[in-house]
Amino acid sequence: MEVASEPTRVQSLAQAGLSQVPPQYIQPPQNRPNHPSSSSNVPSISLFGLDPTRRDSVRASIAEACRDWGAFHVTDHGVPATLVRDIKRVGLTFFNDCPVQEKLRYACDPSSAASEGYGSRMLEKDDTVLDWRDYFDHHTLPLTRRNPTRWPDFPPDYRRVVAEYSDRIASLARELLGLISESLGLKTQRLEEAVGDFYQNITISYYPPCPQPELTLGLQAHSDFGAITLLVQDEVGGLEVLKDNEWVPVKPLGGDAIVVLLADQTEIMTNGKYKSSQHRAITNSNRPRLSVATFHDPAKTVKVSPASELISQSTPPLYREVVYGDYVSSWYTKGPEGKRNIDALLLE
Repeated sequence: MEVASEPTRVQSLAQAGLSQVPPQYIQPPQNRPNHPSSSSNVPSISLFGLDPTRRDSVRASIAEACRDWGAFHVTDHGVPATLVRDIKRVGLTFFNDCPVQEKLRYACDPSSAASEGYGSRMLEKDDTVLDWRDYFDHHTLPLTRRNPTRWPDFPPDYRRVVAEYSDRIASLARELLGLISESLGLKTQRLEEAVGDFYQNITISYYPPCPQPELTLGLQAHSDFGAITLLVQDEVGGLEVLKDNEWVPVKPLGGDAIVVLLADQTEIMTNGKYKSSQHRAITNSNRPRLSVATFHDPAKTVKVSPASELISQSTPPLYREVVYGDYVSSWYTKGPEGKRNIDALLLE
């Protein structure tokens, strides 16, 4: 949520040539990225163009990645590499080349959290440490939410690219939920049916160079609150996922590679067999960074609970049922702070 006064954009701070970051961006010592990162690598899984003869091996690889990481790359997934490049290109052109007054025409509504548009601050808490990033959030699905006139028309193909990317990435998200369902012995459509029609948002995040990257985060540690997130990042890198209490850099692979991040509702639906991915973004002092995260969520009225097929006397439910809208409200008012929102749903 933007503050009601004149908004401060991180890109403007960076362009002002500051030698120190303002205090509201300084993370507490325990959250700063000032420790060695792991040398492990997030798994990379080829979907082989969704070839049905390869489905068994793909499903096995996805099961292992979901169980051990909650995050993985996918390649050869059917979303054209040219489209992946285009969504990064239009986002970077908007942030780098569009005048700030033009950008502010699309500013987020300061009176509501997670409103569509151009912003820098998402949480409702006034005392939260701010992330070193600007973003543009697009409401893309269902189609009743999609209004491209609320999106930039600079560059001229911006709206067309975002709409096409939205449709193609939603198809991939459905395929992945199907593979995840099958990997648990569930019918292909089980998780997709539990989620219902996707509420999809596409957030293009721009992380300007930071004069003191050791004190800041581009995005604080959190797990996403929906079902599944598909993310592309540029060649700069900066995304990290938490595994075995170590932060692991997600190295950019280029081409058509897309990062899959399991989100909290999938952890609930799988009764904890698969964990949502806790992740963060770090900054650097030399180069701006861009990422495009596409979130696939249930409707706010959907009740989410562990799949009954995964519950037995020996494996009781780990999470209580939650109305998704209530979960989202808690996330925005309390703040993420790792995975505390989903941990609050754990049954004794």
